[in-house]
Amino acid sequence: MSNSPVPNSPVPNAPVPNSPVPTPGQLPPRWQVRADFDEQTLVVYQAYPLRIARPAVSAQTLVAPFKRDRMTWIKPSFLWMMYRSGWASKPDQERVLGIRISRGGFEWALEHSALSHYVPELYANYEAWEAQKASSPVRIQWDPERTIHGDPLPYRAIQVGLSGEAVRRYVTEWITEVRDLTEVVMDLREHLRAGQLDDVFQCLPQELPLPLPSAVAAVVGAENPICGAVPERSPLRPRSPSD
Repeated sequence: MSNSPVPNSPVPNAPVPNSPVPTPGQLPPRWQVRADFDEQTLVVYQAYPLRIARPAVSAQTLVAPFKRDRMTWIKPSFLWMMYRSGWASKPDQERVLGIRISRGGFEWALEHSALSHYVPELYANYEAWEAQKASSPVRIQWDPERTIHGDPLPYRAIQVGLSGEAVRRYVTEWITEVRDLTEVVMDLREHLRAGQLDDVFQCLPQELPLPLPSAVAAVVGAENPICGAVPERSPLRPRSPSD
């Protein structure tokens, strides 16, 4: 995560990383939450071994052997999840789950969070950041967004680390749907390896700037988008190129 402040202002209709790399004049704000969302929910991604993913799909939430006493990271960026998991190829990340959660729950997580490192623009002083970090069950990291090839982009994707009460709420209250996307991810991976980039681009989730309450956005330093229509709810994506 960068120590830089948040200098950019919203750019309407800016491309997101499921399109070719934008030119500098088209860049989204450096820190902005983008997600596949509707009026009530949004999709986050996690990658697990089969022993955790299979029971989660069956129960439609995370259950044992998933451990609630460990911090778990949720990611609204599909391509960042692909970078992190190697398109479902890294050990213990062989199954990619698309998890639909309530927007209210996601906003609670951001509101009760602390950044994982000190940013002077967001905290009164270093001691204030330390105090908030000590009392918060949620950690925020802004990591470089990724292209389909895993290359870093000059703007950030949010990663949300849940612990304690936040994990309990996530598992018991926020999750509304769990879907195993691994077969589709593997299909996309093969198209990527074959250089069939158009097939990959057209099947990625539509991740748009997510409007947040101003007070919530301020906690994490996120730029709010210029308001527009809420997208229609879509099935948990991505689609397979064979669909």
